[in-house]
Amino acid sequence: MKTANILLVEDNEGDILLTTEALEDSKILNKIDIVRTGKDALDYVFKKGIYHNVIEPDLILLDINLPYKSGHEVLHIIKEHEAVKHIPIIMLTTSSSERDISLSYKHHANCYITKPVDVINFLDAIATIEHFWLSIVTLPSKKK
Repeated sequence: MKTANILLVEDNEGDILLTTEALEDSKILNKIDIVRTGKDALDYVFKKGIYHNVIEPDLILLDINLPYKSGHEVLHIIKEHEAVKHIPIIMLTTSSSERDISLSYKHHANCYITKPVDVINFLDAIATIEHFWLSIVTLPSKKK
């Protein structure tokens, strides 16, 4: 079975715990890396500094409200670069603001999901994301 490399960009410890728990409980073999700031997300994706040896993620789960650079900024920068714009980015956030939703799609988010408040619904949402993006969807091959 192929391993899926997931980058979780999240600064809320509770959401990190719930998301990783849901991903680890699945039947899909996942490698989950976590960064907690927008700057670290960009360093990871562009393999800078301590992230120079990381494997390119197959999927990015990106929060909007992050320290140093917002999720919107991270999304915009990644989708502007030819070498990495193919990586699917799912906006996974507490915001249900029409402005945030519109801005995310304007900057080419692959989808936008408002985090459910209820724990069971949150776990179900993560399981659904994983099933759809890693079992049903055919992702692009990694760039060499």
